[in-house]
Formats: sequence, C-alpha cells, structure tokens
Amino acid sequence: MASIAFILLTHKDPQGVVDQARRLTASGDHMVIHYDRSAPPEDYRLIRQSLADAPGVAFAPRRYRCGWGEWSLVAATLSALREAERRFPLATHFYMLSGDCMPIKSAEYARAFLDRDDCDYIESFDFFDSDWIKTGIKEERMVYRHWFNERNNKRLFYASMKAQRWLGLDRKLPKGLQIMIGSQWWCLRRHTVEAVLTLIDERPDLLRFFRTTWIPDETFFQTLVAHVVPKDQIRRRSPTCLMFTDYGMPVTFYNDHYDLLIRQDYLFARKISAEAQELRARLGALWLAEGVSFAVSNEAPRLFRFLTGRGRVGRRFAPRFWEGQGVSRDHVICLIVAKKWHVAKRLTAAIRALTDIPAVDYVFNERDAGLPDLGGIASTLSKRERHRRALVRLLLDDFGTRQLVLCLDPSALALIADFAGNKASTRILFIDSDFDEPYLRGHMRRTGLAGEGTPDAVIAQLLPIVESDLAHEAERLRDMDFAQFGTIAPGRSTAANAEAIARFLDVSPAVAHDLAQTPHLFTD
Repeated sequence: MASIAFILLTHKDPQGVVDQARRLTASGDHMVIHYDRSAPPEDYRLIRQSLADAPGVAFAPRRYRCGWGEWSLVAATLSALREAERRFPLATHFYMLSGDCMPIKSAEYARAFLDRDDCDYIESFDFFDSDWIKTGIKEERMVYRHWFNERNNKRLFYASMKAQRWLGLDRKLPKGLQIMIGSQWWCLRRHTVEAVLTLIDERPDLLRFFRTTWIPDETFFQTLVAHVVPKDQIRRRSPTCLMFTDYGMPVTFYNDHYDLLIRQDYLFARKISAEAQELRARLGALWLAEGVSFAVSNEAPRLFRFLTGRGRVGRRFAPRFWEGQGVSRDHVICLIVAKKWHVAKRLTAAIRALTDIPAVDYVFNERDAGLPDLGGIASTLSKRERHRRALVRLLLDDFGTRQLVLCLDPSALALIADFAGNKASTRILFIDSDFDEPYLRGHMRRTGLAGEGTPDAVIAQLLPIVESDLAHEAERLRDMDFAQFGTIAPGRSTAANAEAIARFLDVSPAVAHDLAQTPHLFTD
C-alpha cells in the first residue's frame, strides 16, 4: 500500500501549518516541512514546539530565504526531499505541497489512486517545442545566467541579460539532457527520487547550471525525472488541482467550493483561502474519512472560464483576419453561423453536393473540416489560428473561386464582425435552433462544463444559465444589424428557408428549395 511523505514548502500561517501536518500524518503518512527563513523566527519556533511530539513530522535541515523564480525554491525542496528520503524509509511516494494546499480526496482514495498505476505524476513538456510558457522570456531562461530577481530588480535583471547577449555569453545546455518544463507540484515514486538524487550527486554540473537559470522550480525536477524515468512511466499532469485566471493569477477557493473540488480528478487542490475555515475543516475531515466514494467529473477549469467569462463582450485579443492583406472587394464570404454544428455541417455537405460553391466546416474548431490539402499551415488548429489570414486566402486561391462558405459558432462575434466590416462582401446565414434539455446537457458535457459524474443538482443549477447564454448569443448576433443577414429555422416554412438560402448563396430558387429540403437538416 502506498505511503506518502509530503514535502511542504510554506512561509506563513504557522497554526495552519501545524494543523495541516497533524491532519495529513494522522492517516499514517509523513511530512517534512521547509518553513521559509524569511518568516518571523517566533512563527518557526511555534511550529517546532507544537509538532515536537509528532513522530511522522520532520523538518528540512537547512532553511532558505526563498524568492519567486529563484534557485532557492529548488534548494529548499531538495533540502526537504533528502531529509524525507532519509527519515522515512517506508515512504513509497513523495508529494510536493504548499501551505495553501488541501486534500480533496480521502487518504484511502489517494493510496488506491497511487497503487493503481506504477508511475510518476509530474508535468514534463519539452521546454523549447511546447507552448507551456505563455508570456515572457523563454530560451533566455536557460542560455543566460540570472543573478538578479526580475520581480525585485527588473533593471539589473534585463541589463545583465542584455550584456550577456551582447558579449555572446550564451551557454550550452547540460550534456545529454532534454530540458523539460511543468508545474512544481508533483508526486514521485521512491525509486524515482533516489535516482534523481543519485544523478545530482554524480553530476555536480547540473546544480551549477540550474542554479543560475530563471524559474528553475519549473524545469529542474521536470528535466531530471524525464531523464531517469521511461516515458511510459510518467503521467504528464500534476496530482494537484490548480487553476489560473485570465491574468495568470492562481484561482483561490472558498467555503462554497467544497462540492466542486471533491469532484475533480485530483488528490489535492491549491490555493485554499486561509479565511475559508469551514472549507479547510471539511476537507481535513474528508482526508481521514473511510468508505467515501467520489463521482469524478473534472469540470472545474472549463466551468470557471465559462462563469467568469460571462458578460465579457466586445473584447478582441487577436489580430483581425483581414488586417494588412487578404481578400478583395471581388470576394464573397458566406458565413453559416450555428450553435448546432451538426446542422451547419449537413447544410455545407448539401451545398457541396448541389452547387459549385466550395464550403468548409468549422475550420477553427475541428481538425477535419472539409479542407483541401493546404500543407503545414492547416495541420493543427493552433496553426490555423496563428496564420488565419493566410489560411483564408489560400482557401480562395486553392478552390479558384471568388466565393467561399465557412462555418462559425455564434460565440465568435468578434470574427463575424471582422468579416462583415472589411472589403469582401460578407453574407451571414444564421441557423436559429431550439435547445431542449437533452441538447443542453449534451452541450455542457461536450464543452466540459459537466462530466459524467456531475450531480444532477449541479446540472439543474447550470441549465438555465447555459440556456440563457445561448439565447443571449443569438440576440447579440441579431443586434449587430448586419447588412446581409438571413435566418433559417426549423419552425419556418420550406419556402421561407429557401428564400433566405437563395439570397445567401445567390443560387436559383430551385437549388435553394432543394437545399432547404435537405433530409434531416434540423433534427438532432
């Protein structure tokens, strides 16, 4: 059976540290605490005195003054990790925690989870090829030496880097290593920890290198674990649930998040508010509970983005399709806007079958969207998004036509407005649909707002919100008052739908009538 040694890095709330240590070791597990040396000495004395009688608790033999982005965080982790490996020989797993972490499963569940799969849980993605780093410097983190903290001394941080670049002092990476990156919150098996510590002892050049990299807590263990452990024994995910806002700040959880947290496919969560004492008490009791079953739905990240994004209308973060170069006034762009993608795709299939007008599906949402072979530019959704101007122009050129049909989701109002406001003649055909409860439930699962294990009570609370949002999307689309805007709907007559399609595609009434009568066009 799995036995966990927790590595706790913390710098505040001494009584919370004591409570957390007693709580997590009461299940028979262990903990080594590194309490930041910058914290008040009396806080550390309180922790040591309060836990003096706790046999499953030990302390890092050396304490560091830790700074965000600095080597000190890795040094503190290594100090605690070596002590845990030495003091607790029966520990099978070593789990990184912060003082803001709390369990969201029982110890019984956590042990079964770790026993089920003989692997390490650590985010580990290629540093140079992945897009894990969203903003800021990237290669410079590794190839230049960083002696100053960017947060505390921005001027010297960038001046030092600029001087190294000017003098050509970029350095080589450690021999034989593929640099990896990921979250610092991991859970490693004992033999993995032993292999990593042995590698460090055998290769002092590794410490010399990483000591002057920037934000090494995101690369040091991620790189070394990937070096000593076969790929099929690494699960590239953290066992700790952590989410971030649009501004890159960690989401903080409060008392009313209990039911949401325990449904997530993680063992712990970060960050739990220090003021959320009720939540902390309930989660602490949960860790010691037995016989508890968990309905895992894992919808928290998407649900958070959905709820916090409601009402954010009219913000545009990306360059327009047509800025600079692209289509001309001779081109006609026909946009089928539909929330029910399968209905739009039935119509595009009929357009391809009954006319010579090229029609593609949701090219920015689905890999297979009826595209011709455009080479690497269309190979991934991210490339299509990055090179969207070139993609639209290539489609027109490849088809050798002045007219093109595209599908867009009604939530993409900024893109629809961009099409309508530029040189090309843009026509919009909105497929107005009814959304019954089975569709709304399916939509919530497809978009990650709910999972198979989400309780019906939670879904019932979300149903009117989701339904209202879909109706609001359609209303906002109509309110934009586009010049060439038409609508088809299942409740309208075939003649009315055919008339709208004829104007949309500029086809004969007979062809439009056939398109309007596409078999099962509106059925779910």
